[in-house]
Amino acid sequence: MSNAYLWVKALHIIFVASWFAGLFYLPRLFVNLAMVPSDSHAERERLLLMARKLYRFSNMLMTLALTFGLLLWLYFGMGKGPGQIWLHLKLILVIGVVGYHHVCRKLLREFEALSNRRSHKWFRVFNEVSVLLFAAIVFLVVLKPTIG
Repeated sequence: MSNAYLWVKALHIIFVASWFAGLFYLPRLFVNLAMVPSDSHAERERLLLMARKLYRFSNMLMTLALTFGLLLWLYFGMGKGPGQIWLHLKLILVIGVVGYHHVCRKLLREFEALSNRRSHKWFRVFNEVSVLLFAAIVFLVVLKPTIG
């Protein structure tokens, strides 16, 4: 293994973990936004500011995670060759996570437009989707040798 491969792999893992940290916390901010009383404009604006900044930062982390993942796949050949079904499964999950990330943007825009109609309980359940996606990706990577 070359040093470049190890650096790219480490950076990919760091940015994926950081991106997920944002995806774990952003829906939590949505829970709090859904619970803000209608007369509490300052609290709502503070939470919206936090959510906007976190989304922008998470967007950058997503871009870096995907870039380093593509480098591992296309440049270093990770997942190429026979018996690499795990990579196809992982790519399906990654598409799901990117979709979840964009749904968060849509939900943030609804809060900004004062058009959210979902309860804080709905957002609590929505918050757990990112945990399930992360767990699925981790299990897939750990079980990679047994999948084929």
